[in-house]
Amino acid sequence: MAMEHSAGERPRLGFLYGFGRFVVAPVARVLYRPKVIGRHNVPREGAVILASNHLSFIDSVVIPVVAPRPVQFLAKSHYFEGRGISGWIKRTFFGAIGAVGVRRGAGRDSQHALELSRSILEAGNAFALYPEGTRSLDGRLYRGRTGVAWLALTTGAPVVPVGLIGTERLQPVGSKAPTFARVTVAFGEPIDVASFGPATSGKARREATDAIMAAIQRLSGQTEAGVYNEAPADADTL
Repeated sequence: MAMEHSAGERPRLGFLYGFGRFVVAPVARVLYRPKVIGRHNVPREGAVILASNHLSFIDSVVIPVVAPRPVQFLAKSHYFEGRGISGWIKRTFFGAIGAVGVRRGAGRDSQHALELSRSILEAGNAFALYPEGTRSLDGRLYRGRTGVAWLALTTGAPVVPVGLIGTERLQPVGSKAPTFARVTVAFGEPIDVASFGPATSGKARREATDAIMAAIQRLSGQTEAGVYNEAPADADTL
């Protein structure tokens, strides 16, 4: 059964996430020894958006593992819809890493995803997203979609840029399990996008998004592609 949420409903972290955060995450940190920079830049309380580059499926595991507070993010609903033992394992895993299932698409589906993201922030939680929209398969940093700015301008939440380095080696595209590559996670200083203008302004959303992407690039050191990254049919997150 899918994890469905109606508009205005605020998805909450449950037992599975607590188990993942306090049992699984410490073990993962010991085994993989990620290098974490700027952890103090993540506010310990209140709404905050963690806006990250996206290199691998494992990114959505790495960020919750190293973040100093619980983090939620959106994932495709089919990860919560499987039947049998395989379906149970997927639901358990994605629940443990803070995923919230939504249907991917344009129009109503896209707006629902934004509203669900806003509800998470309005509850005072940390929410992670990838402004590029989907993974970079060539290592370049693609142009950001303006949903991140809309969320920040609508909710007033600060944006902490995140630079992931090496996660494409930790779990290469097509790999079913992670290797033992070392990764770096850099949290930048929070960005207040209020000065760019109101959420209703397309110019404000674009300029705020570009500022966020520039901060991500400084942290990750990636070459900027200068174009949007088109999502493949099997993209993992929104």
